[in-house]
Amino acid sequence: MDGKENLSSTKESSDSERLPSIFKYIASNSISGFDTTPSPRSDTAHFEVPEVIVDDIQERPDSVVLPTSQDQTGGLSHAHSISISMPSSPTVFRAEHSYGELKNHVTANSCVHQKTEGKFHSQPMSVGRSYIIATPDVLTENNKFKDKRYDSFKTWSGKFEKQISNLRGKPPEPEIENLTKNTKREVVPAHRFFDALEGPELDKLKASEVLVLPEDKKWPFLLRFPVSSFGICLGVSSQAILWKTLATSSSTSFLHFGLTVNLVLWCLSLALLGIISSIYILKIILYFEAVRREYYHPIRVNFFFAPWISCLFLAIGIPSSIGIKLHAALWYVLMGPIFLLELKIYGQWMSGGRRRLSKVANPSNHLSIVGNFVGALLGASMGLKEGPIFFFAVGLAHYCVLFVTLYQRLPTNETLPKDLHPVFFLFVAAPSVASMAWAKITGEFGFGSRIAYFIALFLYASLAVRINFFRGFRFSLAWWAYTFPMTGASIATIRYSVEVTNIFTRILSIALTAISIITVASLLTSTMVHAFVLRDLFPNDIAIAISGSKINPNKMDLPIQTSSANASDNEACQSASNGDHTGTLSSESKGPTLV
Repeated sequence: MDGKENLSSTKESSDSERLPSIFKYIASNSISGFDTTPSPRSDTAHFEVPEVIVDDIQERPDSVVLPTSQDQTGGLSHAHSISISMPSSPTVFRAEHSYGELKNHVTANSCVHQKTEGKFHSQPMSVGRSYIIATPDVLTENNKFKDKRYDSFKTWSGKFEKQISNLRGKPPEPEIENLTKNTKREVVPAHRFFDALEGPELDKLKASEVLVLPEDKKWPFLLRFPVSSFGICLGVSSQAILWKTLATSSSTSFLHFGLTVNLVLWCLSLALLGIISSIYILKIILYFEAVRREYYHPIRVNFFFAPWISCLFLAIGIPSSIGIKLHAALWYVLMGPIFLLELKIYGQWMSGGRRRLSKVANPSNHLSIVGNFVGALLGASMGLKEGPIFFFAVGLAHYCVLFVTLYQRLPTNETLPKDLHPVFFLFVAAPSVASMAWAKITGEFGFGSRIAYFIALFLYASLAVRINFFRGFRFSLAWWAYTFPMTGASIATIRYSVEVTNIFTRILSIALTAISIITVASLLTSTMVHAFVLRDLFPNDIAIAISGSKINPNKMDLPIQTSSANASDNEACQSASNGDHTGTLSSESKGPTLV
């Protein structure tokens, strides 16, 4: 007995060594119930698998093989090798492809026996194009689909990225046409911003509008970085000029302020201008479409003057301790972009159709005016004559037109906000800077300069006595652009107190200076809190994500093509047995289409 056991164990070990040889092929019908769909009837007939099916399995691993048919006597009458290519996604069934093969191979007799005894050999599906239109949920859950909703705002629209993927041998990703059809590059007219947005800066979406970018997720940083960020540079650089004036003016010499604060603020404003300019240059390079939309925005377009005005402020407020004498060529370099922008924008005001001044006039338009007076002030400080007078004349003419347009409150002037907001302080900026510019051109703070200064002082007082102007508004990064008008009024008051020296002018200059410093310090604190504590300084920039035309929200649903996972084989067989070979399946076999 022990010898027999040893012999059997030796035989089993020798068979285990030859075990890999059995992996060549084993027909599934040789083992009862293996890889077989149970028959609804009690009979258990088994068929031989012909070699033609084996060869077809090896040649086409992505096929589905239907069994052979059997006549009533139990013998094999004929074999059917039916290969149906399956899509990469089981949610969609290609009706035209599968039906074309069924038409050539399936007969009514085979369908009858398929209902009684069905045998399917499971094979891997080939990787191909997915026939599903992805939704935002699918985009986040399936890594195969890349979120392309931001591509329409990219400079290259993702083409450069596709070329890199092709060079790496990466298969092309399915394109989501339905998601990007509403985000194609298009010129957004001015009236479209009025229809879709609301608020003082036109940055809040109306309830009837739908964005082309997702609202429930945070966008890329560059898309959230607005051009109004240059307002920070305006506020800080104008403070550098104020502290330089306090330290060098004879009317405020009793305060004993030094130039240290001026040096610190000037260096800080220079660093801020460099950082913000670098970030926005990256936005121009990577997301030019977003920059273009900001240029078409009736509010944001005025902030394109801000970086150049900030450079003019830096040139005016340069500390004496640095000891750098600016060359006159710098003035031409800085005023060149301002001149080109004015040619474009002022031309639109005059003959721009929907962009004419009566349509787009708003207090932020003062930013496009004040650059003329700041440039005239710097040019006159450098000893230039004709250039500063030219820009002063252009600024004066357009300021008068803008001032009258805003004061009239025409029915077509939709952008003037109804809620209370510090945006109105921009009324003070142009006349206060113009008074100092004319004083520098003429060499004295004469009647022309005093007229402009008194206008600015009256506008300042009319806004300051309205306490409601400081209630009911939320923090905005654009507020920084509204601080330099207060600083300009303070500097003009100090300049006026030098000419008219008395207790009243000194008290007035100190009071306005204190208000300006407190305002800038409070705004700087709020900005730091929102940037580093609340981390909501740069929310999604709703203003650039509107569509170019009115969209009906009821028609924004994306179609999702799908097919029923348990489509009935009886319906397909019934269609084949009835001789329905029109090349299309019935609507019941296609499955429902969700909209």
